[in-house]
Amino acid sequence: MFKNMRNEWFFNIRGDLLSGLVVALALIPEAIAFSIIAGVDPKVGLYASFCIAVIIAFVGGRPGMISAATGAMALLMVTLVKQHGLEYLLAATLLTGVLQIVIGYLKLGNLMRFVSKSVVTGFVNALAILIFIAQLPQLTDVTWHVYAVTAAGLGIIYLFPLIPKVGKSIPSTLICIVALTAAAIYLGLDVRTVGDMGKLPDTLPIFLWPDVPLTLETLAIILPYAVGLAIVGLLESLMTANILDELTDTKSNRNQECKGQGIANIGAGLLGGMAGCAMIGQSVINIKSGGRGRLSTFCAGFFLLIMVVFLSDWIKQIPMAALVAVMIMVSIGSFSWSSVKDFKKHPISSNIVMLSTVAVVLSTHNLALGVLAGVLLSALFFVNKIGRLMIVKQEQTGSELHYQVIGQVFFASAEKLFAAFDFSYATDKVIIDLTHAHFWDISAVAALDQIVIKYQRLGADVSIIGSNEASKTVIDTFGTHNSSRTIEKLMSDH
Repeated sequence: MFKNMRNEWFFNIRGDLLSGLVVALALIPEAIAFSIIAGVDPKVGLYASFCIAVIIAFVGGRPGMISAATGAMALLMVTLVKQHGLEYLLAATLLTGVLQIVIGYLKLGNLMRFVSKSVVTGFVNALAILIFIAQLPQLTDVTWHVYAVTAAGLGIIYLFPLIPKVGKSIPSTLICIVALTAAAIYLGLDVRTVGDMGKLPDTLPIFLWPDVPLTLETLAIILPYAVGLAIVGLLESLMTANILDELTDTKSNRNQECKGQGIANIGAGLLGGMAGCAMIGQSVINIKSGGRGRLSTFCAGFFLLIMVVFLSDWIKQIPMAALVAVMIMVSIGSFSWSSVKDFKKHPISSNIVMLSTVAVVLSTHNLALGVLAGVLLSALFFVNKIGRLMIVKQEQTGSELHYQVIGQVFFASAEKLFAAFDFSYATDKVIIDLTHAHFWDISAVAALDQIVIKYQRLGADVSIIGSNEASKTVIDTFGTHNSSRTIEKLMSDH
């Protein structure tokens, strides 16, 4: 137990503490902005980010991943808040957590293996573009000071690591925020600050049971929102976990992450926060700032609460331009530039899947719809490809016709199977060899039935040989060519 704690919590103390501080600073404007999107008070998003980050540090399935209030989740809450108010949002948050725990225990997190690399790349690219677009309001209709501070921030972020010894020991993102805040205060620059985003809370969160009637009517109101929040939250969390797996060369526990997200959301709902999930932007900031263990996630939430409640006078003075520079760095670092560089090398089907995922996410701002579109397209391309690999070889010896079926036979190749058989001339004996074939579904069996019955009507004796055990079970269970009723019908037709 102690060895496991050391491996996940205390193997990178310095890096986790510093990265947690950087992430906490980046979380403040994001949480406030997402609260505004959802139509609730900024403290709802800030409390949620604190609760979710701290809880997920203990119960999540991916060390080093940052979970908090997110834009994807906030977009799903707008109508509920507008029509029914905050209390129903808190109730929906609790139900979201329950559903996610159930999904975790049902091991549905393993379904992520059906998400192809092209879909993940499209998801990452779309999210990187959305992160960049989200910064544009901070760069529109502003003074030249904002552009100067943003440019200076990007310069610090990318150039500071080049300084010998010191550049690698302190996160450049932290230097960026601290240095630009000090410069803005000293020079009295006319730039927007965190304090301009909304009022920061001045008290610790308290236990808050949603003030809603416990009736079926309430359940009918919150259930559709809770289902959407649960699915989108887990999709974004598991996709983010996949990305961090690649960045850190480690492995996530998907089903534990589902349960952890559920527990964290229940905690957020009980402390007056909105539902949240993993954040790819902040998670990448954490990793690139040196965070690796659960301690970094815990520190992000803990420092966030300390800063907004006890150090708000200082936090309010951080220039938004400094945080914009950090988020632009995240968008640049998150985007898969290799997907553009190798576009001509990749199969056209993979490129279509990637671009479709990006297009759907950008047009709907719904990550779940983008991933769903990508998965469906991947499945269609795969089915089409496998269906084309099935071939039928024909050989005639006297009055005996021998067919050898090779490949996978299912709904996509069933029509091709039937078309491969020649019914144009009479023969006494037909042998269908399935040694190198596999029958998967009733469509494949139905095609085989058609073939056998048609030859039988032409007066041929049909034998099926070589089928493996699985194919034989499917054929025997769903096939009709050997049934007594079919044989009687054939006899009566003659």
